[in-house]
Amino acid sequence: MADKMDIDAVNGEKQTESVGPASTLPPERIIVNNFSLIVQAVDNFDSRFTLRALRSIFTLRKSDRFAEAIIHGIRTAYPKASNRGRQILEDQLPAKIVKQAAASAAKEKDVLEEQTLPEIWSYLGVLIQVYLYDTKEHVKGAEFSENFVERIRSWNRRTLDQIGVKAYFYYSLFHETLDPRPPSKQSPVIETRPKLLAALRSAVLRKDNDTQAAVTVLLLRNYISTADITQADLLVAQTQFPASASNNQVCRYLYYLGRIRAIQLAYTQAHEHLQSATRKSPTVGPAVGFYQQAMKLLIVVELLMGDIPERSVFRQPSLEVALYPYFKLVQAVRVGDLQAFLKCTSAYEAQFRADGTYTLILRLRQNVIKTGVRMLSLSYSRISLRDICTRLGVESEESAEYITAKAIRDGVIEASLDHQNGHMITASQKDAYSTTEPSEAFHARISALLGMRDECVMAMRYPMNKHRQEIAEAAKARERERELAKEITEGDIDDTDGDDGGFEGL
Repeated sequence: MADKMDIDAVNGEKQTESVGPASTLPPERIIVNNFSLIVQAVDNFDSRFTLRALRSIFTLRKSDRFAEAIIHGIRTAYPKASNRGRQILEDQLPAKIVKQAAASAAKEKDVLEEQTLPEIWSYLGVLIQVYLYDTKEHVKGAEFSENFVERIRSWNRRTLDQIGVKAYFYYSLFHETLDPRPPSKQSPVIETRPKLLAALRSAVLRKDNDTQAAVTVLLLRNYISTADITQADLLVAQTQFPASASNNQVCRYLYYLGRIRAIQLAYTQAHEHLQSATRKSPTVGPAVGFYQQAMKLLIVVELLMGDIPERSVFRQPSLEVALYPYFKLVQAVRVGDLQAFLKCTSAYEAQFRADGTYTLILRLRQNVIKTGVRMLSLSYSRISLRDICTRLGVESEESAEYITAKAIRDGVIEASLDHQNGHMITASQKDAYSTTEPSEAFHARISALLGMRDECVMAMRYPMNKHRQEIAEAAKARERERELAKEITEGDIDDTDGDDGGFEGL
């Protein structure tokens, strides 16, 4: 199962101040600066400012004074101790740290009025979720998130959408870490489904595309974690994933959709979804873990389809170590060595189970045998069933005949069986360039590139109300032209106006 992939959808500018860039600022100052970004997001109705504020969480959580910075931010936004919102947030933090931060906050206070925006309170709530998760306070974090996501949902503000996505993400993540963990049917993740389904219903009705995409992905992850593939398939069939979703949500959705289709034996559809997920996913940085996981599943699906992944895939620096067990698996499948395949699955069983690909890999046994039959058909024009048993490690000639007949029926090899003499007779090979196979492969590549180009164009973002600004500028230009024409008509401007005296006519 893919772990957290927290990619920001919009690249914003770094926060700067007179003392230097945001990365060198103390965490207290970063949180206070983010308040102004959130206020701008509300005033301009532009989610990019909120995304810039949320992007700083990665820097904040690495600080040793993360808890003190959160408390400083809470007391800066809510100076009055009687404020109920302040009390709810501070109750989630250790009392010892709250007292220490109170003493330091008394010396230095930011001159800010008490905030009334729900976005400020929700942003601080997300910071508390991150702090509780990093300190492994999973039970406390789950209890806080229960009421936190419900309160965000009750506000129904579009400027809260990006913050709500984070809140639901950690709400689901907290329950995944509680015992008993998935795939147990008694796992707490099952209790989160009604709340997630209610959030999905509200998001669809409110046209909240960000929350709709995030909750859909969380529900698919939830169903797959407990092996409820039928329910996951029904969710995909009865809902429509928003086309305007951010890139990280699209990658997750395609990955889970590919896993569902692979379990349902729809390998062609699974391959398309997983290939799109790997193309959209970043190959370096914090999201490299997702890229590795998607590539592992993609390799297994390609093997189940009868294809062999290219060797260059395993030579990528970010994949070389992670894909080593799968490289050994591909080597065994490529040559059709059943004994090497069984040895590989036994040696790396723990790794395959952790990746969630073990049950799919067990299906490869027939593919290994089919590959072995294909290799024999390329090497021999006629071979006995007894020799096939010996080379492939099959128990009996009847089994070898059944496997060979199935390979012929599936189109793996072009051959015929001589049942009376117990031989497999291979037909002469055709020239691939005399068929439509090269043109079909070329067409598939062109279609993939054109589809990627169309998705990039659809994903482009433009400043809000830019057309209104252009219309206003055009109206001003026309007004200036009218004034100039009027002045010329009335005689206020003669032919000599504007001459600098540098040229005289003949």
